[in-house]
Amino acid sequence: MNKAPLEQHLFSRLPQHIGVIPDGNRRWAVQNGLEKEEGYENGITPGFELYRHCLQLGIGEITFYGFTQDNTKRPASQRIAFQKACVDAVMKLTQLDASLLVVGNSDSPLFPKELLPFTKERKSFGKGLIKVNFLVNYGWQWDLNKAFLQLTKGGKINKAFFTDHIASADISRIDLLIRWGGRRRLSGFLPVQTIYADFYVLDNLWPSYKIEHLYQALHWYENQDITLGG
Repeated sequence: MNKAPLEQHLFSRLPQHIGVIPDGNRRWAVQNGLEKEEGYENGITPGFELYRHCLQLGIGEITFYGFTQDNTKRPASQRIAFQKACVDAVMKLTQLDASLLVVGNSDSPLFPKELLPFTKERKSFGKGLIKVNFLVNYGWQWDLNKAFLQLTKGGKINKAFFTDHIASADISRIDLLIRWGGRRRLSGFLPVQTIYADFYVLDNLWPSYKIEHLYQALHWYENQDITLGG
C-alpha cells in the first residue's frame, strides 16, 4: 500500500470526521453487465482506497454505511452479498492501522456473527491511527431506542442525554457526510451525529471511486461557514 503523503497543503481546513454513504453498487453492476449482487464486492476496494487517502490526509475518523435493517428486505442473493462484503471489509481492516468499531443490531439473526467481537468496544489494530466505524444492520430507530430505554430505568434527560445513551454513543459528531450515487437523502444515517454535518453528494457510483471525488468534497467543505448553529 502506497504510504506517500497526499497534498495536505491544498486544503485550508479538513474535517476531522467523515461519514460515507457508498451508494450505487447495484446500478454500477447493471451498467457493467453484472448481477446486482456483484456490485457489493466491487465496493470493498474503493473503501480501502478512501481509508488510505483519509489516513494520509490526517482525517481522525471515518464512518461507513455498511447496510441498514431496511436493506435486509432486499432479495436474499443481495442480502447475502452485502453481508459478506461487510465481513470481508472488517476482517481486512484488522490487518491495517485502525481503531475499529461495528455498530448495529447485533441481536438480530441478520447481523453477521463474525462481526460480534467488534461490537462491544472499540478495538485497535496495528498503530490504531484512525477511527473507523462500520454501521452494520443499523437502524436509526434501534439506535435511538437505547436512549429511550434509559428513561424507563429512571434516567433523566439532560443536555448530553442522547449523545451519551444512544447505541452509537461512541461515534463522534460528523463534520462532513459524503454520499455517492446521486441520491439526495440521509437514509437514516446517524441522525444524532449528523445534526450539523455538511452534506456533499456525488453523482458518481461508489465502485467507481477516485481520489478526485474526495478532493471535490473537501474543497467544497473548506468553503462552508461552520457555525454549529451559533
